[in-house]
Amino acid sequence: MSNIVVFGAGGTAGSRITTEAFDRGHRVTAAVRRPEATSYLPAGVHVVTGDATSEQRVREVAPDADALVVAIGGGGRSLWLDAARALVGALRDMPAAPRIIHVGGGATLLTRKGTRFLDEPDFPDEYRDAALGQADALNFYRSSSDGVSWTYLTPPPVEFHPGERTGQYRVGGDEPVTDHEGRSVLTYEDLAVAVVDEIENPQHRNTRFTVAY
Repeated sequence: MSNIVVFGAGGTAGSRITTEAFDRGHRVTAAVRRPEATSYLPAGVHVVTGDATSEQRVREVAPDADALVVAIGGGGRSLWLDAARALVGALRDMPAAPRIIHVGGGATLLTRKGTRFLDEPDFPDEYRDAALGQADALNFYRSSSDGVSWTYLTPPPVEFHPGERTGQYRVGGDEPVTDHEGRSVLTYEDLAVAVVDEIENPQHRNTRFTVAY
């Protein structure tokens, strides 16, 4: 059993990660901006007011945790980099600091040409700031983690949606995992499975990986 804090537990990904971890017997703290709006989370999940971009708040919730999951969204480009900086800053000098599991950034994966999906000419403008923000966070972890243990887990760049929990997925690195038709597909439910699997059985310390069917 691990102590897991999920920042963004009220969101589409975060709520499923919270539920998956709780259902598998872990002690889960849901760190959200509006605790009053989390009645859909399992009874027994500890809910606190949390902000992943606040170094002070991260320090307050981190000491008893084994993993801090970052599944936040809904902000401008700086949101994810601000969170990465706050997390690393809070954990840098903490004895037995928890791992960071950062979720997101499908558009940061590489195409077959070796370019990021977010740099393709037809990448939708409405998603560009978020994609750039996730890329900023990934670059920060890679260059400035200062001994803090992190993992960056990336879903597919396009076909990622709520659906069935199968408990199955395949693992890749900086390029999407594709099927025989060239599609990279995953549900939020199986992303949550992958997150908790990585917490229970660490395989990707201080690196990025991706999962899909």
